[in-house]
Amino acid sequence: MEVNFKITGQWRADAVIVFVWKGEGPDEACGCLEECAPWFPIAPAWRDFSGNKDELALMYGPEKMDIPRALVIGMGDARKASAAELRDAFATAIRSLKNRSIRHIGIDLVSARKAARLCGMSAESLVRELTVLSSIALYRFDRYKASKSKGIVIERLSFFIDGDSCPGSIRRAARLGEAEAAGICFARDLANTPANLLPPSALADAAEKLAGRTGASCTVLGPRELAEEGMNAMLAVASGSRQEARAAVLEYPGESAEGPIILVGKGLTFDSGGICLKPAAGMEEMKSDMSGAAAVLGVFEALDVLARSGIRPKRTVIGILACAENMPGGSAVKPGDVVRAKNGKTIEIVNTDAEGRLVLADALAYAAEKFSPGLMIDIATLTGACLTTLGTGSAGLFTDDDALAKRILGISETVFERTWRLPMWDDLFKGLESTVADMANSGPKAGGSIRAAVFLKQFVPERTTWAHLDIAAADIADTPVNPKGTTGFGVRTLLALALGE
Repeated sequence: MEVNFKITGQWRADAVIVFVWKGEGPDEACGCLEECAPWFPIAPAWRDFSGNKDELALMYGPEKMDIPRALVIGMGDARKASAAELRDAFATAIRSLKNRSIRHIGIDLVSARKAARLCGMSAESLVRELTVLSSIALYRFDRYKASKSKGIVIERLSFFIDGDSCPGSIRRAARLGEAEAAGICFARDLANTPANLLPPSALADAAEKLAGRTGASCTVLGPRELAEEGMNAMLAVASGSRQEARAAVLEYPGESAEGPIILVGKGLTFDSGGICLKPAAGMEEMKSDMSGAAAVLGVFEALDVLARSGIRPKRTVIGILACAENMPGGSAVKPGDVVRAKNGKTIEIVNTDAEGRLVLADALAYAAEKFSPGLMIDIATLTGACLTTLGTGSAGLFTDDDALAKRILGISETVFERTWRLPMWDDLFKGLESTVADMANSGPKAGGSIRAAVFLKQFVPERTTWAHLDIAAADIADTPVNPKGTTGFGVRTLLALALGE
């Protein structure tokens, strides 16, 4: 979608979106539309429009006018305004237009800025959000349907500026929003793809193709290279599948000599649970157990979009995808088996369905050894316990670094990827003690998400700045902002970290 800005006198679009608070009439809501849409204040639909929350009205004027339609969004009581509700209202409005003959949308920044102020948002954050939402709310995944969606694609988004210039900070916010939307949609496409069409090798291929067009480099480790590196925990997870494990390592060069930012993503392209087989109900959703890896690739897609506008990360960004398929084949790892991980520590695999932490263990150890990270973040759909703790739509944050935790929580609030910090109590490692190995990969059910994070900590060298994001509860949704399916959660938070925000 093309995003641009139109100054006074250039306001033209198939439809303009206007935010209206309860009790407002057309003059209070947007008197500045009088020149380009003189029909707007006298549109008959105003008789039945009150500005209540979730109220939508598509108003029509003469077809030959610069603006022949206006989609009016009711925002409700201004005293109860919130940024989250503004996002949902706008996403709902955008989705209501997708099956109409509208290709060019205008957003009246006069009423939009008023809405932003009431919701505690800056003009920059508003433009960024509306740019992101205009793409991700219209997302659809129908590539494998014989009958494709027939809705007209919205091709252009124009922000109407009341004046004769647009600040550079506003334009930069729009560019950032475009990049975030591209990254989210890229990640969603990967995570929504059926597992038979996206095995570990195909996910690694996707990383190579992305690197080839973005200026990043990519190295793929197959079973032989993984064995040479001593990444036996990852190989153990893949041992029951005909699909071989892969580790894809992407590197996007930065200008600074500081230690790189390393993003490690869990890439289980399907997780049956292995010998510890999962229940059948809902198992089809396990095709998206690689959403962590998809989010990492989404960041690289976003970096490419930003580069076209001259925006680049200062520090080198490295992405590591730990790709495997967990199946209960004849050669599958068994409960009680012991493997030696990349850092030399041995693991008793007491639960083959606690496989994500195994592939991440090797990937984290590999990253620390090869790249001397300045900052390392792993992201994974890791534990159902996190869903039980936080409910849907949220990610669990685990780190011993208070400054990093504060930074990530601040970013997550800004980009609306809700994240909550959970403790890293080392004494929970007692539940992972093994009589035959250095540790077990699973323990008591209570405190499961914390114990998983403490397990991962064993593979991160001391004094490494590291955080773990458990996105199991935020991976799949059906909301105005996230049409049914995977969400691309994490792309925005990781991108902000990569850019040094």
